[in-house]
Amino acid sequence: MKKLLLVLALSMGFVAAQAQVTVAGSKWTDNWSLTLKGGAVAPLQHYAFWPATRGMFGAELRKQLTPVMGLGVEGEWSINTSSWNRPPAYLGAPHSNNIIDHQLVGGFMAVNINNLIAGYKGKPAPFEVEAVMGLGWWHAYKTGSVNVATEPIPEVGEVVVNVPNYDQNSWYTKAGLNFNLNLGESRAWTVSLKPAVVWKMGVQAKQSTDCFNANHATVEMQAGVTYHFANKNGAHYMTLCEKKYTQADIDALNAEINALRNRKAEVVEKVVEKVVEKPVEKVVRGANTESLLTNVFFGQGKSVVAADQLPNVERVATYMKNHPGSTVEIKGYASPEGSKEINERLARERAEAVKTLLVNKYKIAASRVSAQGQGVGNMFSEPDWNRVSVCDIIVK
Repeated sequence: MKKLLLVLALSMGFVAAQAQVTVAGSKWTDNWSLTLKGGAVAPLQHYAFWPATRGMFGAELRKQLTPVMGLGVEGEWSINTSSWNRPPAYLGAPHSNNIIDHQLVGGFMAVNINNLIAGYKGKPAPFEVEAVMGLGWWHAYKTGSVNVATEPIPEVGEVVVNVPNYDQNSWYTKAGLNFNLNLGESRAWTVSLKPAVVWKMGVQAKQSTDCFNANHATVEMQAGVTYHFANKNGAHYMTLCEKKYTQADIDALNAEINALRNRKAEVVEKVVEKVVEKPVEKVVRGANTESLLTNVFFGQGKSVVAADQLPNVERVATYMKNHPGSTVEIKGYASPEGSKEINERLARERAEAVKTLLVNKYKIAASRVSAQGQGVGNMFSEPDWNRVSVCDIIVK
């Protein structure tokens, strides 16, 4: 039992080891397969193989967890081909008149030897070998007492022994191999040869307490046909991520990110220099009239003047205080994103936000300030820069 637990523990370690092999789109509903199988089963020893052989059939449902390891459930049933007139060696053995006389129902773990040793290449190889270990419930059907005739005894004649009816239950372990032939370009089908040894582990009265006892073991030889269901990405097998990044790849990506950050910083610096440090542009309108333009920029979907734009509003207020006869026309704009109604509202609110600051914070008379929304702007080639209020200071 300790050996079995050790093997299971080591096999579970394969999952962790193979976790570094990243598969694409591996969901719970991916990587399932169904197997139908059939063949023959016979006692492992003490009996001639072919006379003691009986047919069997079964099915498996498996979930492939990694390219190396899969877990599944299975059921197997043996077909009763025994004779009622068994030789003396069978005397006293329970008999069955069921068509199905034994069944195995349990779970199993399969380890792909190819992928474990050579690694998974992103697609199943045409031929693969798997090691299989399993355990579950073993049951023998016994229905009705039977009379078994022995050889005649002198002066007594033929003796008929009545064998009573009883079912048998136990748990079993299994060890075997799968020799898989994967068919087709899509690898949707697999044909397998599946030899295995099954040990009856539980003990009945008067039986040996040796669990891994060859006297309580059978050998199976089955063939199976497996269909691998399609995954979400359409493949019938685990697909690897397109690229596994090395440290050199990561360093190159970091360098590219840093270059983009530096470029962004340069662009922002130029915009600040243009908008904040030199916000006022003089425009001559006539012999006695001129105007000065300054811009107040806003964030996407915002109509509140940000802290970094307050210097622009203050410069407008300072200029108007130094020129008492000046007035200002504030025109709000929006960038192209969003609906017409939203853009018109944003443009109007942005103009009103600058006016409110001039009147309430800097005490510019409301009669000297007008504010209007102009909808979507096209003053700048960069759409983001059109989230702006343009302040046109008119001096006569």
